[in-house]
Amino acid sequence: TRSEIGEATGFSAGAVTKAVQPLLASGAVRELPEEWAPTGAGRPAVPITVDARRAYVVGVKITADELIGVITDLRAEVLESRRVALPVIEEPGHQAHTVDPDEAIAAVAALIQTLLDRHPDRAERVAHVGVAVSGDVDEPTGTVRFSPLLGWRGISLAERLAALTGLPVSVENDVRALTVAELWFGVGVGCSSFAVVTAGTGVGCGLAVGGELITGARGVSGELGHLPVDRQGPVCHCGGTGCVEAIIGEAALLDRVAEVSGQPVGSWKDAVALADGPRGAAVRAVFTDAGSVLGLAIASIANLVGPQRIVLTGEALDAYDLLAESMHSAYAAQCFGAARTELVVRRLQFEHWARGAAALAISRLVSAASGRG
Repeated sequence: TRSEIGEATGFSAGAVTKAVQPLLASGAVRELPEEWAPTGAGRPAVPITVDARRAYVVGVKITADELIGVITDLRAEVLESRRVALPVIEEPGHQAHTVDPDEAIAAVAALIQTLLDRHPDRAERVAHVGVAVSGDVDEPTGTVRFSPLLGWRGISLAERLAALTGLPVSVENDVRALTVAELWFGVGVGCSSFAVVTAGTGVGCGLAVGGELITGARGVSGELGHLPVDRQGPVCHCGGTGCVEAIIGEAALLDRVAEVSGQPVGSWKDAVALADGPRGAAVRAVFTDAGSVLGLAIASIANLVGPQRIVLTGEALDAYDLLAESMHSAYAAQCFGAARTELVVRRLQFEHWARGAAALAISRLVSAASGRG
């Protein structure tokens, strides 16, 4: 009911009415029948609810070699999902590869069309597309300024996708998009301050304070992977020295495991398997050091922001048993007093990241309906 909204938000009755009216007018929310009204003395209050099936959104997560797409309703419930491979350009002599942006954008548009074609009844009501991509993203323009994972610079992703699909498109850093999903629909519900830390190919962080996603004045925020932790450490791809990502990002960590084990290592699972091999002690020491660095990084978030909850996810959780002890120890030791908060370890598939892109689209729809954007 409106009074319950006021209690939950601290808004006055007038402010709640002002906020609700444009949402009712746009059809984003609707009033429920009288039988839904709470019982009690006096005039019954009329509850309102989100009309989740009034419109649908598409969310797409772009990885280094794959696209993951979902259609959701306005509560971010996934109704359909699909994965397609991306062609990559291998660079001889380098672990990194690039994804041709023209081919990728065409593939994203084709994936969106495939999702729409499977359910024509929903297709007519798809109102927005959200895209999540790794790297430095200028969300207001939907431009990928730099994505080391994809090898992209200055790609006008939203504009080009909108031209191909005929739909409004929003593009956001993938970790921030995932944070929106967790804040609105996941383990961050009810938290006024909240953080998501991802460790895998890179190291990222999404932050919410006062119930709002922190995007930074220039679209840069939560760059935990580029927090310097060792001034004598390796040079990072960003140009800094001793960044968290340069030490425990996938490429750096797998290189280190290959070095101490004398074996080729292609994935986190390959590295974990070597922990029981002939040079297992040296491999386990690499993971112990990595866990300590990750724990220090997470403690920095706790100390700087003081979130109510921190979620840890990402491919590095394949090695969680080897990382956990040193990570939790370093986290506990480095946190300042009451800043030590709940740390939730949450394994998420890429469909969750695509759902994050859909949640981004939902947030843009709500902002537009309420006159905030």
